[in-house]
Order: sequence, then structure tokens, then C-alpha cells
Amino acid sequence: MRLVIIGAGFAGMYAALSAARLRDIQGVSPEKLEIALIAPEPTLVVRPRLYEPKPETLTAPLLDVFNAIDVVYVQGSAETVDTEARLVEVASTMGTRKSISYDRLVVATGSRLFRPNIPGLAEHGFSVDQLADAIALDRHLHSLADRPAQNGRDTVVVAGGGFTGIEAATEMPARLRAILGKDTNPRIIIVDRGEAIAPDMGAGPRPIIEEALRKLGVETRFGAGVAALDKSGVTLSDGERIEAETVIWAAGIRAAPLTVQIPSERDNFGRLLVDRDLRVPSVAGVFATGDAAKAACDDVGNYALMSCQHATRMGAFAGNNAAADLLGVPTKPYHQKAYVTCLDLGEAGALFTRGWDRKIEMVGAVAKKTKQEINTVWIYPPQANRAAALASANPEHVTEV
Repeated sequence: MRLVIIGAGFAGMYAALSAARLRDIQGVSPEKLEIALIAPEPTLVVRPRLYEPKPETLTAPLLDVFNAIDVVYVQGSAETVDTEARLVEVASTMGTRKSISYDRLVVATGSRLFRPNIPGLAEHGFSVDQLADAIALDRHLHSLADRPAQNGRDTVVVAGGGFTGIEAATEMPARLRAILGKDTNPRIIIVDRGEAIAPDMGAGPRPIIEEALRKLGVETRFGAGVAALDKSGVTLSDGERIEAETVIWAAGIRAAPLTVQIPSERDNFGRLLVDRDLRVPSVAGVFATGDAAKAACDDVGNYALMSCQHATRMGAFAGNNAAADLLGVPTKPYHQKAYVTCLDLGEAGALFTRGWDRKIEMVGAVAKKTKQEINTVWIYPPQANRAAALASANPEHVTEV
């Protein structure tokens, strides 16, 4: 028997760990149940941190972890999925192709930044979505030091006033001063078509975010979007022109394109609709998890967000349930009632809330310390020690804060 997992993000990593854990508990050998994970590289990109400096350091190796728990790593990109034949076609970095059969499949392909067809966006826009994007932005920011301090060199426009946009914008003053000199007076502007910052956070935490933006000197433009980009700035939909040599797009994500190949219903974000076991109901043998799945967290109408916090726990349930399905043992319905947010606000600290109603628990330096612990400890892979790695993947315990 073979269980195949596509993706080595938070959901894919925990799917592999959890499936191996159940296999171990059931006393089944790796020869009888092979667990294979397909990804371009055997590394976890610590995506929630890509707004930070030195993004090239924000990865963690996974190969030793996989070897410790007897998970087979398959290097390459899953290009096609044939759910009738139960085959995944994988393209290697060398250009070769091979097909891998599966008995159960876990789709953990994550998400990608949504880039609309705005003139100049592809040519002149930056992002912090994927590792290569964040590295390209960091190199661009360092190149500004070789340019004259004019024509918007010290101006950054961030398109999008959600979590990613806020974290990128509030980190930017310190990043630019570190590159251009402590006396630099950077101008950071968040642009959003909505009427307020952080619409998903609600009215309670918003004053804290607004105060942080004021403290950092971050400007906002609401009720207007980016209509066009060129090499020297942006034109907004209300006609305003902003000279800026750096434009960061942070306005929405979608499930990775591979989900389209699964013949099943999807939501507006491209996520596969799954049942409480994270099974794709209309396709035999297929589970979906993380940003590739729309899953109910509870019985009162809350659904998992496209976030690391939900992906890790969803991955653990998906891997456990796919293995359980093969081994003929009971599955564990996914549930995630605990929900927190921890929003980085740069030199203004951070904001920590608990619950779907975003009750404020910590702000400022105290919240910042928690954010740093989350970013540098909690979300990293377990040690490459078999017992410790398997113990970390109990679906009932993963990321219940």
C-alpha cells in the first residue's frame, strides 16, 4: 500500500508525520505501508516569516526528519493527478518525468498569491508570497542604496490591508533604515479598496493597529486600489499618482492550481470542499488539507483559514485519516475550536487575540515576544528523532493554543 502526499509545507509536513505516527502505533512496517511525499525540495519554507529581512535563511531542512520516520521523499513537482488511475505524474528539476501510483492521496499543495491582470503588476510588483519572491524583494531593497534619494526611492506602496500587508508595511521602516541609513525617513503607504485596515480582525483590535501605523508613520489609502504600475510608481483607481520605486502586492491568495485537477467542488478561493475527515467526498481515495481545503473547524459555522495555524493541525488530521482509511482503523474528525491571531506590528510591537471574536489578550512588547517565539520555535519542524517527531504529530494536540 502507498500513501502519497503532495506538498512539503506545514500541512504536508504534518500529514507525513501523522501518517507515520499512526503506522507506528498500529505496528505496520514501512514495507507494508509506504508513505511518500512529493515536493521540489526537502525543506519547509517558513512562509509566515517572509516579510522579514534575510528571507534566504527562513527555511528548515526536512530530509533528516523524513528519514527518521521512514517517509520516502520524492524530489520533483506534481504536475498531473489522474484520480481514476490513481497516478501522480512528477516532473524532476532535471526535466525527467515519472508516474507514482497511490492508494490514498493527500493534496497539501498550499496556496499562491492572487495576481490580477493589472497593467505593470507582473513587471514591477514585488511580494512576500513565496521564498523566491521574498528574496527578490530583499535584493531590490538593498539595491536602493545605490540609487539617488529621489523619485520615490524611499517610498514603499503596499497593496492590501490584511495580515500580510500590515506585517510587510510595519516591518518596512526598520528594514529601509537598516539599508539606507538611520537618518532615512521612509514613506510607507498601505492601499486597500476596503474602508478600513484589517477587515478580518473586526472593530475591537482595529484601534491598536491604527495606533501602531500612526506611531510608525505608515500612511493609508482606503476606498481605492492600484490601477496600474510602472517602474517609478503606481496610479490608484481614484486617479492619485504615488512615486514609489517599491510596490508590494499583498492582496489575496488562492489555492495552488493543482487542485483544479481534482474533479470536485471548490470554493471561491479554489479550495477543495472536504468532509470532517478532510476527505474529498466525490473522489475516491483523495484527502485535501491546509490551504488546498475548505474545512469546517467546528459545528457553529467557523471554517479553517488559509494560515499556518490551521494548516499544521489540518495536516495532522489528514495524514492520520488517510493512513487510517488504508489500515482499516477509525478516523479522527478534524476540529479546531481554539483560534488565535498574533499580528506583527514591526517596531510598534504586536497584537495577540484569542477566539473568533478576536478578544485582545496582549499588545506591544509582550505580544511581540510571543510572536517571536511562535515564529522562531513553534512553527519549525520537530527534531530528526523518531520518537520526538512522531509524538509531535498527535492530531489532537497539534497547535491547540
